[in-house]
Amino acid sequence: MSILASQIKELREATGAGVLDCRTALEQSKGDLQAAIAVLQQKGLAAAAKWADRETRNGVLDLYSHGEGRVGVMVEVNCETDFVARTVEFRSFAHEIALQIAAASPRWAQREDVPVEVVEAERQAARKQGTDDAKPEKVIERIIEGRLEKYYQENCLLDQPYIRDEGRKVAEVLQEMIAKTGENIGIRRFERWSVGEELV
Repeated sequence: MSILASQIKELREATGAGVLDCRTALEQSKGDLQAAIAVLQQKGLAAAAKWADRETRNGVLDLYSHGEGRVGVMVEVNCETDFVARTVEFRSFAHEIALQIAAASPRWAQREDVPVEVVEAERQAARKQGTDDAKPEKVIERIIEGRLEKYYQENCLLDQPYIRDEGRKVAEVLQEMIAKTGENIGIRRFERWSVGEELV
């Protein structure tokens, strides 16, 4: 099957992948654009994993104010080089993360950041619920895992559904950005303030 230049261009615009990668993905998917995007995403995710240990010392701070100043967010998103940090695409990504934080109110960046005592309290609450309902031990373990998973999705930025496409998690959007830039990218820290909230 011959692949048209217009198909390659469309796939490049959708994914940011190189010409050769786009051609290969289209050939593998027999010209199906969505299948080719999936092929490139899989390849990108594999590539992103290779870069996970590389240092990220550059980046940007993004400030976002919402609701006529009722909610404010500051987020630091890091990358490896100043070159990538200055690109419009990277800055747009950092802004999208700030929007996500404003809309979804995560407490931590990733599940590894959740304090052990908080995780243990959630575990105990789920166990008590299962015991009170006289559930068998195997079922209680599933209840605990389900409750923890839900807790992570509500409170950990990377586990949250992405506000612009709830079928994807923020972690997937981050992995796609890593694949596009060819650099490791991390969400280092963030703060979200809301007018009138209790100070901790």
